[in-house]
Amino acid sequence: MNTAEILERLPKLAALVVGDICLDRWCQYNPSLAEPSRETGIPRLAVVRTEITAGAGGTVANNLSALGVGRVAVLGVAGDDGFGYELKQALSAGGIGAELLLTVAGWPTFTYTKVINILNGKEDQPRLDFISARDLPPDTEALLAAKLRDAAAGFDVILVSDQAETERGGLVGAAIRRELSQIAKASPEKIIWVDSRLRAALFRQVIVKANEDEAAAACNGAFGEVDYGRLRTLCAAPLLVVTHGGDGVSLIEPAVVRRIATNKVAKPVDICGAGDSFSAAAASALAAGADAASAARFGNAVAAITIMKPGTGTATAEELLAK
Repeated sequence: MNTAEILERLPKLAALVVGDICLDRWCQYNPSLAEPSRETGIPRLAVVRTEITAGAGGTVANNLSALGVGRVAVLGVAGDDGFGYELKQALSAGGIGAELLLTVAGWPTFTYTKVINILNGKEDQPRLDFISARDLPPDTEALLAAKLRDAAAGFDVILVSDQAETERGGLVGAAIRRELSQIAKASPEKIIWVDSRLRAALFRQVIVKANEDEAAAACNGAFGEVDYGRLRTLCAAPLLVVTHGGDGVSLIEPAVVRRIATNKVAKPVDICGAGDSFSAAAASALAAGADAASAARFGNAVAAITIMKPGTGTATAEELLAK
């Protein structure tokens, strides 16, 4: 299946993004306006402009919407705070349904604050992240799993964004993993695509995607050596996808192991969000009927466009067809 054929089928699909739905705040500061605080003497950063976008799983959702997927929604948690309000605004602006986004009092909205020098366009200050270092309340986790169970039938593809880089505080816990496995068993035709930074080895019966560092860490943690085939078997995954940046993608299936090449981009503008754009494109291509190799090529083509844009860019059907 080629790019045009995949794009033609995407408007007929419904996609659900589950997990860590974050807020990205892009804060531009002007160094010439910096001055010490009168009260403390501590230097300040003078932020003069702020833009907001949905990040992490929200980036996946933005890419799905930009590619023309007919209906896109997210399932996750936001805090009852200002950042939660901004996150809902950002999702709405992208045409993404937030009716399954739970608002939880006392829980911080997962937020990345990126500080950019307005004079040179560089992110040259430490990022300020708002995260949780505690587990979700059990009743909230159970409610998320129930909402996933009830909503799953209405979507052709489910993409899971397990982005939290701490042992605690992520949205995708044991209850969500169990529910995903049950959905996969009950509906083997449904595409369930999981992108997990730290916990790839814990998922079962679903497509697992990781970059080569994440896959190596999962292998070493599970059995002390890097063996993609063994990791796929452990996960009982119909497909294990390992991305290698500009060096292509490994596809590990029960009887076939393939390496799909990609055209290297010489001078990418910003690789932030490249994995999310690849996941959105490849998973939706599979749901559209493409085989694994065609889906990987489609994902590579989308990522090659997004990394030539600042921030967490997206690619449109028009850009893909032109390329």
